[in-house]
Amino acid sequence: MDDVPGSVGTSASFSLRLGQTIFSSASLLFMSLGVEFYSYTAFCYLVTIMGLAIPWSFTLAIVDGYSVLVKCPIRQPGILLIIVLGDWVLSTLILAAACSTASVVDLLLHSNGSHCPPKICSRYQISAAMAFLSWFLSMASSLFNLWLLPSL
Repeated sequence: MDDVPGSVGTSASFSLRLGQTIFSSASLLFMSLGVEFYSYTAFCYLVTIMGLAIPWSFTLAIVDGYSVLVKCPIRQPGILLIIVLGDWVLSTLILAAACSTASVVDLLLHSNGSHCPPKICSRYQISAAMAFLSWFLSMASSLFNLWLLPSL
């Protein structure tokens, strides 16, 4: 059986997981730089979801790195199903957090600018952009693994 690029245990999957970890960490960092993020529920939600996404992605990056080093990809259907479902759930939550954060930032910027200083709002915008990039990589990982699942 041929390896699907991006499926668990490949170097492409390792790259996707590493990218997810980096973008999720960047999103969390930019959101946390503004000390007033706790004033809005959408921002707190993004921080919570990125707090879940970072360990998930980092753990799977370690698993992928180990699988690449020992040249033994994971092909057990039960484990792969858990990874696919975890990715689906997490990518849906990341997308919801990114969308809600982006909409709240847009609302704050267009409400006469009195609610959000431009410097802080730009940090929130960057945080939302990093969350969207993390979502894109998470969904790609899920789809690659889903592609591999029926062939097992």
